[in-house]
Formats: sequence, C-alpha cells, structure tokens
Amino acid sequence: MPVLVDGKYWTFGMRPNLWLWKNYQYVLAFYFAIQEVNKDSRLLPNLTLGFHFYNAFHSDQRTLETALLWLSGGTKMLPNYQCQTRSKPVAIIAGTESAFSAQMGTLLELYKMPQVTYGPFDPMLSDEDQFPSLYQMAPKDSSLAQGMVSLLLHFGWTWVALFTSDDLKGEQFLRDLKAELVKNGICVALTEKLPDTKTMYGPSDITFMSRIRVSSANVHILHGEAGSLITVDLAAEFFLTTGKVWIMAAKWNVVTSEMNHMLHSFHGSFSFSPHKGEIPGFQHFLKTVDPSHYPEDFYFSKLWAYSFDCSPAGSICKKYGVCQPNTSLEFMPGNMDIMTLSDSSYFVYNAVHAVAHVLHDILWEKIEKGSPENADQPGGHPWQLHRFLKKTQFINSAGDHISLDEKSKQMAQYDIHNAVNFPAGLGLLVKVGEFVSKRPLGQGLVINEEMIEWPIGFTETPRSVCSQSCGPGFRKVPQEGRPVCCFACVFCPEGHISNQTDAEQCIQCPAHEYPNSERTRCLPKVVTFLAFEDALGMALACTALCLSALTAAVLGVFVRHQHTPIVKANNRALSYILLLSLLPCFLCSLLFIGRPNTATCILQETIFGLVFTVAVSTVLAKTLTVILAFKVTAPGRRMRRLLVSGAPNFIIPSCSLIQLTLCGVWLGTSPPFVDSDTHSEHGHIIITCNKGSVTAFYCGLGYLGSLALGTFTVAFLARNLPDTFNEAKFLTFSMLVFCSVWLTFLPVHHSTKGRVMVAVEVFSILASSAGLLGCIFAPKCYIILIRPDENSFKGLKDKRGSKGSRHPKGLSHKSLSHF
Repeated sequence: MPVLVDGKYWTFGMRPNLWLWKNYQYVLAFYFAIQEVNKDSRLLPNLTLGFHFYNAFHSDQRTLETALLWLSGGTKMLPNYQCQTRSKPVAIIAGTESAFSAQMGTLLELYKMPQVTYGPFDPMLSDEDQFPSLYQMAPKDSSLAQGMVSLLLHFGWTWVALFTSDDLKGEQFLRDLKAELVKNGICVALTEKLPDTKTMYGPSDITFMSRIRVSSANVHILHGEAGSLITVDLAAEFFLTTGKVWIMAAKWNVVTSEMNHMLHSFHGSFSFSPHKGEIPGFQHFLKTVDPSHYPEDFYFSKLWAYSFDCSPAGSICKKYGVCQPNTSLEFMPGNMDIMTLSDSSYFVYNAVHAVAHVLHDILWEKIEKGSPENADQPGGHPWQLHRFLKKTQFINSAGDHISLDEKSKQMAQYDIHNAVNFPAGLGLLVKVGEFVSKRPLGQGLVINEEMIEWPIGFTETPRSVCSQSCGPGFRKVPQEGRPVCCFACVFCPEGHISNQTDAEQCIQCPAHEYPNSERTRCLPKVVTFLAFEDALGMALACTALCLSALTAAVLGVFVRHQHTPIVKANNRALSYILLLSLLPCFLCSLLFIGRPNTATCILQETIFGLVFTVAVSTVLAKTLTVILAFKVTAPGRRMRRLLVSGAPNFIIPSCSLIQLTLCGVWLGTSPPFVDSDTHSEHGHIIITCNKGSVTAFYCGLGYLGSLALGTFTVAFLARNLPDTFNEAKFLTFSMLVFCSVWLTFLPVHHSTKGRVMVAVEVFSILASSAGLLGCIFAPKCYIILIRPDENSFKGLKDKRGSKGSRHPKGLSHKSLSHF
C-alpha cells in the first residue's frame, strides 16, 4: 500500500512572464529521495511511499484555496470533510517562504497535520505554541552573523551597508549582525529595509534603488525572504550598480540564478550557505531523468520544451520537434543551473528521508506491540508522527547528521561561494572558502583569495572604510558626531610611537629610549656627557690647561723678579696668593669635563666655591691695601697701624670660612649627585651632576657674587688715586670683567640644559679667572718682561716726574714696597 507524502514547491508567479526554472530542482530532489526510499529494502519494507504535488502561487487566496482542496481530498473545497478514503496523506513538505509556511501551518494545525519546511530557518516558525505541528529542516543560522563579520575582518572592510527584509526574521538577523559588528569595531553606513514586491516599481522601490547607488560603503550585506529580493534582482538588472561587493545570506537563488547578461550588479558577490555534502547518485539521476519517467508531471515537459525547444518522445505537444535521445538536463542553458544542488533541494531530500524514517519507526513499533495494521493508514495517522518527528535522528547518504531538534542542529559550518558571470548568461557559484564557528578564535574562516572574482570596477581587493587607515606613527582621533570608524589621523607627539595600523593611543617610549623620526619604534638613547674626547670638551680642557700653565708662568716671573718695585708694590704676598688661587680656579674646570661620578659632583661645586672665594677675597684685600696706603696722612694714625700690621690679609681667611661653612651645610643636607638628563638632547641620555639643593647652590653663588660686587665697588672708588704705585684701576677692570661674566652666566644657565649648560659653567669659570689674571697681571708682566727699564726706582721717579705725580705724606718708596 502506498504511503502518501504531499510535496509543495514554490516555483512560479514571481517574475512577470518568467518562470524560475531553477526551483524545479526541488521537484527533482523530491523524486530522487522518493526513489531512494522505495528502493531501500531496510526502510519501509513492503511499502511504497506515494506523493502528490501542488504548485504554490504567490497569493494568500490561492494558497488557502489549494490547501483546502488538498485537505478535502476531492475536486471541491469542503472544510472539515475528507472525501479521500484511501492513501490519505500523513505529512506535507512545504515551500521556501516563511509567510507561506505560516499560513499553511495555521490551517494544518486544525488537522494536526505535520508540516516539514525546506526554506531557510525562521525563528518565528520555531514558536511551538503558535506552530506546534511545524518542523524546519534548515538549521538555525546561529553563526551566520559571526561568519560574515569574519569575512569583513579578513579583508579589512569596516564600513558596510545593510539590506534586510522588513519582517521579524530580518529584524532578528539585523540585531545579531549589529551586535557582532559593534564587538569587532565595524560601522554601518546605511541600513535599508527591502520593500515588498506586491507593487512593482512603486515609490519604495525607486527610493531603495537610489539608496544603493549613493551608499558610501563598497560592501553591502543582503539578507531576507525570497519574496523581498525581487526588487533587489530588478535593481541589479535594470539599475546597474558597479563597484559594490555584495555579501548574501542563506539561499539567494532569485538573485544569483538565471542571469542572462554578463554585466550584472551581483557579479563578484559572496554567498553564505549551510555546508552540505554530496548526495551519492544525484548527479547521475539528473543526467538520466527525463519527462518520460514522470509523464503525469506537466511542468517537467514544459521545462524540457522551454530549455531545449523540443518535446520528449511520446508527447502530445506537436509545436516542437522530438528531442534527440541524448538530451539531458546536463546540457541546459548556462543561466539555469539545474545540476548544482541548492540548499533548499538538499533540505527537500532530507525532509523526505526524515518522514520515511518516522514512518518506519511507527511501523516497527506496531510490529513490536503486535498491533493490527490499518489497510487505509499503514503508516498511522498524521497526529501520530509528531512524537517521532521531534526526536528522529539519522545519517543521510551524504554523511551528514540530520535532526529536527532545533537545539541539536544549529549550523556551525558555512560554505562561501563567489558569484561569477560569463558571456551568454552563464553564471556560476564557485566555492572559495568556508567558515566553521567551532574552530579556535581567529581560525574559523578559510578563504582562497586567488579564486575570487571581484566585481566590475575592481582590479584588486576592494576597500570599504569610512576613513583611510592611520599608519604606524599616527593615532586615530574620533570625529565628533560620526561613527567610530570615521576618524582623523594625528601624528604621535614627541616621545611617543605607534607601531601598528589604526592605533587608538600612542605608546610612550621608556626614559632610556626615544622615537625615530617616523614615530614607529623606540630607539635606545646614546649615553653622553661633556667628554674630553668631544670637540667642545677638548677645547675647554685645553684652554684650562693653557691658562693654568700661563698662571704658573706668571707666578714664576713674579718669583724671579720678586725684589723689583713692580712686584713689591701693592703687597707681594697677596699677589702670590692670588696667582696660587687662580691656578686651581682654572684646573677645577676639568672636574666638569668627563663622565661624572659622585666624587667629581661633590668636588665640582665645593672647590669652585672655595677657590673663587679665595681669589675674590684676595682682590678685595689688595684693593683695601691700596686705599689704606693712600689714606694714611700721618704716622701713628690708626689706619697706618692697620696697614703696617697687615690687617687686610685677614680678609681672605674670614671670607673663605664663610664659604666653607655654606659648603658644609650644603653637603650635610643635600649634596650633589649623579643624575641623567633624558630630555635636553634628542636621542641622548646626558649624564650630569644634579646640584642637590638648588637653594644651597644659589646661596653659595650668591655669596660669591656679593663678595665680587663689594670688591668691585671698593675698587671703583679707589680708581682715581695717584697711579705710580696704584693698581686700583686694574683691579676695578678685572672685577668688572668678573661680575659681567657671572651676571651673564645666570640667564644663560637657566636657558640651557645638558652638556651645553655644563659647557657654559666651565666657560664662565675660565673667562672670569682669565679676566682676573689678564687685567691684574698682564700690565705688570709687560713692564717686567718688555719694559724692564721702568721696573726700577729711577724709572719710577722719571715716570713720576713726567706725570707730576706725588707720594702721600709720610710715605716713602721704601715703605710702600713693603706693603
């Protein structure tokens, strides 16, 4: 006895004056599955699976009319009556549209008739409260959004437009996709709902077509019901849009099949479809089947005539000639690809086998229980199938695990196809990759870029970004009021780098490193200091040594001519002390040159302060000696006793003791230490001496400055005294040079850093010391070495007579020479 399974396929009525013959493959897959079941001796033994076909039109009225006619079992619609007494149907396999399945499901639920759908999965149809008798063969698209985002990330597409159907399924997909996009930093340039096709070229269609063209994104994602894709198909054919990459979801036969022209908007697009294995024998079946095998199928003969312009042998149609014996579906026109198994055809094949396995389980249960067999319903009543359909599981001939339980059939693997159009309307879907969600993170997508054919207008991998990527050395700055993918590129600031594309923040280099000119990587800084090997350090060191040698030479000249009047004048001992103090003044500058260490850092400032205090206080003592000498008017006066007793000589230890006390406090509280300067010179770490206590440093410097300023003032007041034995003018000029140097040093010291600051300090030491040496001793050496005739009492008398100068009362040449 035959067991009846009614098959419903949605094939016609979508395009005006055009048949979508690609959908006839559903019927062929159904034929093949029925043939397999009936030939399998282990499945439904001694039973034959029968079927009826009904065409489902794109009309709610015709859909309900056809359903009622089928349920009545006759030629008239009789609700609640079943006129068919034998071979009553037990299940229905229904079409691709969710709306059609929902309409049928509401009616079939009244009869508890199982409905197995072969269209894309729709979450609305999984509501068991509303559709308890409906089962979906397609797996849940739980990883579709993740797979699409992986493809976007692979090609660096961060600016996309979304086109979804205006229904619950489209809304659900839109939510899932946007969540994945946000998680991965991809922005949406445009979101458009696909208009329905009830009115062709309506206002909504024209708006939709124009929106495709003005979209700034080069990548468009399409997802929706087949009914809503007609507008997309028409827009692609009659409103050519090039330069766009389309990523299509689920089954898009309406868009990608039967294209009769090469230049198509969807050339080079991508299509995600659930992974499916090859059904053994199906290709051979398609090559050998012809209308003579199913003479009752009017549509098969019509397809044959439409494709080959001939009628099969035995046909009553005389309009066309008889086809050749070798005519086969294998040689159909290129725009009708019947040989490639579609997703829905694969689900039809599985649906037939699922129902067959359920009927087999019911029969086996009856046999085990010994229940009498019903001749009219050997497979049981329709309502009895539900208990088995919910838990049926089997491995099909392709090796895939098939289950109607939604929890156990979530789609985890997708095949990625590339739509390629050839001349004469030949269109192919070439598999270029796959996505497996269960693989480790970042390894789910496998793509073969060499096999990809890009859309018209692209010669290489297209780019779809709101803003061009910020290369290394730059960071992204968001643009106010725009998505996060729209940004400006800003060069990393000083001391920062970015070594990757589209960096959110620049990374600061460590203190011992510096960025290169491109701000792409950190380079190690060169440790440097004012070294003797440097040109500047060598010049300063040579100058210090030369001046030291010159000072020693002057001292030697003075010792050799110590009994001459020019040496005796103005206190010979103070001249020796001054020359001896200038010698370490020059040599202490060498402590500032070379790699600093703790000892040199401490000695630098303390020796500098002490020796310069001795030098300046010596000049002060010499100045006071001159003043006291010329202010003495009578023997026995107090000033004369001070002069004779050598009181000015006590100035030197007194002033030095004060400076020594300041240095002691400085070293005891916050002594200088070795420090590194990482900012003064680009790419260099300068080893310097940190002053420690800046207050103590400026106190010592301030004391030295006050002492120098006081000395200059005293010398300035004594500049007009008689000049036979008076060196007040030279002392005044030397202190003027000394004070000028150190007053200039202060602002320059504050405005420089690193090695230059050290060099400025060394130069100030040498310049001020040289000023004292040159201004005070150069005239004396000139007389001693060049004009020795003037370095005698006779010469001094002649010079005095020629200038009319005189000695102060009570002072003789002999007495002045002892001062």
